[in-house]
Amino acid sequence: MGKIAVLPELLVNQIAAGEVVERPASALKELLENSLDAGARSISVDLVEGGVRRLRVADDGAGIPPEELPLAVARFATSKIASLEDLERAITLGFRGEALASIGSVSRLAIVSRVAAQKSAWKIAVEGGSTTPVEPAALASGTTVDVEELFYNTPARRKFLKSEATEFARSDEAFSRIALARPDVAFALTHNGRRSAHLPREEGRARAARLIGDEFATAAVEVGAEGPRLRLHGLAAAPGFTRASRDAQYLYVNGRFIRDKVVAHAIREAYADVLHHDRHPAYVLFLEVDPALVDVNVHPTKSEVRFRDSGALHGFVFHALTRALAQPLAGNTPPPPVSRPVPSWPVAANTQGALAIAQPAAAYESLFASAVAAERQAFAPSSSSLAQVPGEAPRLGFALAQVHGIFVLAQNSEGLVIVDMHAAHERIVYEKLKGALDAAQLPSQPLLVPIPMPCTAEESEQAEASREALSSLGFDVAAAGPRELVVRAVPALLSDLDTVALLRSVLAEMKEFGASRALVERRNELLSTMACHAAVRANRMLTVTEMNALLREMEETERAGSCNHGRPTWVQFSMADLDRLFMRGR
Repeated sequence: MGKIAVLPELLVNQIAAGEVVERPASALKELLENSLDAGARSISVDLVEGGVRRLRVADDGAGIPPEELPLAVARFATSKIASLEDLERAITLGFRGEALASIGSVSRLAIVSRVAAQKSAWKIAVEGGSTTPVEPAALASGTTVDVEELFYNTPARRKFLKSEATEFARSDEAFSRIALARPDVAFALTHNGRRSAHLPREEGRARAARLIGDEFATAAVEVGAEGPRLRLHGLAAAPGFTRASRDAQYLYVNGRFIRDKVVAHAIREAYADVLHHDRHPAYVLFLEVDPALVDVNVHPTKSEVRFRDSGALHGFVFHALTRALAQPLAGNTPPPPVSRPVPSWPVAANTQGALAIAQPAAAYESLFASAVAAERQAFAPSSSSLAQVPGEAPRLGFALAQVHGIFVLAQNSEGLVIVDMHAAHERIVYEKLKGALDAAQLPSQPLLVPIPMPCTAEESEQAEASREALSSLGFDVAAAGPRELVVRAVPALLSDLDTVALLRSVLAEMKEFGASRALVERRNELLSTMACHAAVRANRMLTVTEMNALLREMEETERAGSCNHGRPTWVQFSMADLDRLFMRGR
């Protein structure tokens, strides 16, 4: 082993570049963030060979004074923070002062910049870590950064780069992530001389339509919630729009694209009972948090953050997104002026404290009895024409017929509605079961023989600190020693599950997220199964009034657009769709 020695500056910069600049996409991300921090309103990106041969970013931002250009390419030199307090409250996208120095150490870098007050632009160049003197140059305004031959002097690193198509795809994704966050800024992207994207300044939904697709922008619902020192807003696709992968999931914290397991878990839970198990949601969500409550200096790429109170944040995001996704169908158009009580689900506790569920036919009659009576009073069963019904037409219209005892056909102002009878009724029953349980504490099932549970010191501490929360979930847990817990009661609805495994999962969730989601997940799975058995079955013929009662209940039920398993409960065919099917107008 050799003697300890100070590393040469070039080698230090190249080591740092390994953390900050992995490929052209990461260099592009850093340059785009610098442009936005400079107040740019228009940014143009040119790539050659995926960005490996050349990467050029031009903006119309504030520019860099000539005397500061040498500092701009020096390590740990930045205009964005000056103290520890600034770091703890950093609001700019960049702040570490590493990006340009790191890029300059592994490429041929040139920066041309002009401040509005200057008569001309100025240029500085860096090649393999060596900096040239600042000299006059030509540029109308802003800053242009040219990066050529990335990793030319580190051939081992260059060998790890993928094909040109792959590197361009990753650069395009980095471009899209930043462009999605700033619809108020115009962006342009060119690859090998061909225009790939041209994004004018526009509003958020229009920008999402360009980068994710019109289908997403049409299907997305607005998300908006505020709490003490934090705010969530953006777009989340309704359950009917799903993806086979996570390629349309964009989360931003204070304007910066990040990946965070706490927030991702909250989002996944909000979609838990409206999404098919092998599909993924799509969203563009912006979380604005008091900078003092989030640590952005966790990773050199700034793609990870650490929240001061992750549990509270998890609950905030979960409830905000759940509310956005739970809007009933009746929110679009009001139902006709029919006065009727909201049918209630009959719930009775058996001797074990579990729920007694009626047979499917009886459950249907009980659920819709009052609605059917009101429909009969409002109009005759044969009145399926919208013109015959007083008042404004409801969202799902009025029933026409039933197909093979499975589908309900209805006519609304837009055209034809087809409803999956079982799936729709299943969602209605499920939401009523959840409401019945949420209205009171979960029933507890005392155990004849308490169950001893070996535990870690952390599990014992968590159980003691969360005794009240565990009790509200139906658990009676106490310490029987430094490494053992004893379970005296479990949630009655879940008494058949593995008690020890369930409790370990609950304690782990409480520790990580501040509240148990594991129990809610399993409870909802059970209620979903119960609702499926209680829902009206296929091949049961319904009267027109019963079908209309089902439509009205759907309009008043949260998440009625999908069943508990994520399948759609209804589809809309517009008159234009029907015309196309029959080639009308051609």
